[in-house]
Amino acid sequence: MVYFVQQLVNGLTLGSIYGMIAIGYTMVYGIIGMINFAHGDIFMLGSFAALIVFLILTTLFAGIPVVLALLVMMIVAMLLAGLWNWTIERIAYRPLRGSFRLAPLITAIGMSIALSNFIQVVQGPRNKPIPPLVNSNYQVLGISISLKQIVIIVVTAVLLTIFWYIVNKTPLGRAQRATEQDRKMAALLGIDVDRTISITFIMGAALAAVAGTMYLMYYGVSVFTDGFIPGVKAFTAAVLGGIGSLPGAVLGGILIGLIESLWSAYFSIAYKDVATFVILAVVLIFKPTGILGRPEVEKV
Repeated sequence: MVYFVQQLVNGLTLGSIYGMIAIGYTMVYGIIGMINFAHGDIFMLGSFAALIVFLILTTLFAGIPVVLALLVMMIVAMLLAGLWNWTIERIAYRPLRGSFRLAPLITAIGMSIALSNFIQVVQGPRNKPIPPLVNSNYQVLGISISLKQIVIIVVTAVLLTIFWYIVNKTPLGRAQRATEQDRKMAALLGIDVDRTISITFIMGAALAAVAGTMYLMYYGVSVFTDGFIPGVKAFTAAVLGGIGSLPGAVLGGILIGLIESLWSAYFSIAYKDVATFVILAVVLIFKPTGILGRPEVEKV
């Protein structure tokens, strides 16, 4: 039983990271109906930005408190990732918004490959490790819970609450929901649709950067291929939870993390990804909109 609960904690931690990335997928899809397949690489860029900031901080300010270092890493990573995603949306996606549906999808895949290869050229193909930032562990009823896991889970819960409030209770959120329902009507009512979409891309990138920072803190390493697998799993989480739903994205991420953790604990680790996608397929057969998704209303 203790081993089972331990795996639940590990799965919840991993799922929290997937959930933060998945929110970016679901926000962009909810507003413009586009899957931004470069989003996983924005997560990877955030991780590398946090890594570079960490190296600069430890070089210039030896003995800097870990909390302050993590905060600076997170803020800089959010700013840089937001700038990257704003640039991508402005240059690569916006001109194709009125084109046929496959054009933005193909462009997003191209941007993913371009970003991955850019980091490979600039930073090199090897793993980039950092020393452990947080080492504290706590024993609770025989279960080992690290401070890193607590930080990741708490950060995910806080950010989900903040973003839910923004989307549901602020003028920006109302503009986003109006743009999601009908872009033309939203523009006629005075909403700056282009600005709203750009801000949505920036918000999604900021969350991906936070996830990248947490990923770096948890695993202690970054590599240019980090954007692909977590990105695909986060997209899977968004679909499983109900793409277009913020709580659904986090719920889907947690479920993916739990499935991976429990499967690796009790079955062959080689098939954990197979198990994840089989369960996704089963859920979508019985609930095509995902767990918390809403049926799409066709406009006539």
